[in-house]
Amino acid sequence: MKEKVLVAMSGGVDSAVAALLMRDRGYDVMGVTMKLLPEHIDPEQGSRTCCSADDAEDAAGVARSIGVPHYTFNFTEEFRETVIERFVRAYEEGKTPNPCVLCNRYMKFERLFERARALGCSKIVTGHYARIEKDRATGRFLLKKAADPLKDQSYVLWSLTQEQLAASVFPLGGLTKSEVRRIAADHGFVNAEKRESQDICFVPDGDYAGFIERYTGRTYPPGEFVGVDGRVMGEHRGIIRYTVGMRKGLGLALPEPAYVCRLDVPNNRVILGKSVDLFTDTLEADSVNLISVERIEGPVRVRAKIRYRQPEQWATVTPAGQGRIKVTFDMPQRAITPGQSVVLYDGDTVLGGGIIV
Repeated sequence: MKEKVLVAMSGGVDSAVAALLMRDRGYDVMGVTMKLLPEHIDPEQGSRTCCSADDAEDAAGVARSIGVPHYTFNFTEEFRETVIERFVRAYEEGKTPNPCVLCNRYMKFERLFERARALGCSKIVTGHYARIEKDRATGRFLLKKAADPLKDQSYVLWSLTQEQLAASVFPLGGLTKSEVRRIAADHGFVNAEKRESQDICFVPDGDYAGFIERYTGRTYPPGEFVGVDGRVMGEHRGIIRYTVGMRKGLGLALPEPAYVCRLDVPNNRVILGKSVDLFTDTLEADSVNLISVERIEGPVRVRAKIRYRQPEQWATVTPAGQGRIKVTFDMPQRAITPGQSVVLYDGDTVLGGGIIV
């Protein structure tokens, strides 16, 4: 009997090729598209999102063409609770969350993982560009960067547990994007040249503040812009409209550029400063998940990223108590942002990560 695997098919070219490769390796493939968006959210408003009805149709079409079954699972309520609610709450707390990290953590590798087990699937397969290896010396499963540095997605997968890594497969980890598109074209896939999703699926127009106001039914009161020196500089339009490092759209006429340095939520103030005021060399993170090691007991040299597209930076990580870690960079970093992920690397291997607090 063939080993049964569940392939998460988003409708894009990457997951389509992942399904094909698993079929060709001799697995019993079940293709699944997750319906995540509530009915009142229309992804067609945006230009480069995922999760539309067309995406589900593309996934089903590819599944038919390669002779594997395809199903759609309704996870809208779980998505609302674990991703949208957390996203909204984080903005209200003055943080800037990464919803792709939340979706991977709570939906693809938790809810879908549970469903795969219930259906008798031994593995869950996705089109992520990353690699999984087992360390023979320690017995731990390792998360490693993809072969294609331009497509590597290890940054958004740092929350995977040992159990999840042991039961996950990333067939594209050793391929480049051009190779994936060529495979899709060779098999006549309708999505072979489909452009990639860029926007947050539930905020298709990119207006985060507008989405939060519509979703909560609340308005967020104006407050003071305050300089790092304590000087009141004007009035802001609601604290959810601002993120650390923001310069454009402040609505202030100032003699020199000003940047959001901090959000003082208890006092409903947005703290502004110069570009130099955005730089700091330390951060603390919680919700820590370690992958290549069981624990961090003393100073460890790493290369760290504080945002997806940022080049890795040399740093030292130490335990900070209460399940937190402290990361001290060799060089000050610009706009370290609460709510974003810090991911720690040892060469091509993800040591672990956490949420910046």
